[in-house]
Amino acid sequence: MATSWLEPNVIHTFAVLLIFQTLGEGLAFAFSLPVPGPVIGMLLLFCYLVARPRAADTLAPTTLEFLKHLSLLFIPAGVGIMVHAERVAAEWLPIVVALVVSAAVSLVVTALVLKWLQK
Repeated sequence: MATSWLEPNVIHTFAVLLIFQTLGEGLAFAFSLPVPGPVIGMLLLFCYLVARPRAADTLAPTTLEFLKHLSLLFIPAGVGIMVHAERVAAEWLPIVVALVVSAAVSLVVTALVLKWLQK
């Protein structure tokens, strides 16, 4: 059965996620950090969930429902590519190189972290 978007648990979970994102954005802005605010917010949320493991049980059902609709977040990026198609076509080589290098670095770092965590 699908979760209704008006259930109190859904509103609570959404509020918690927005609070941590706002805290991350505020810290990034206040201290001129080179890390994006949402990343800082995710780290803060992670620390919160480590400190209060029972909170994860409360947030899990709604966040899993959010993840089912994650692909909708790629629509703005796709529209941006369509709007700037000429620029993408003109600068295709640096874009492809950046994508390949970042994917390779992500794979290597993920593998190393996984290997380190398995020890």
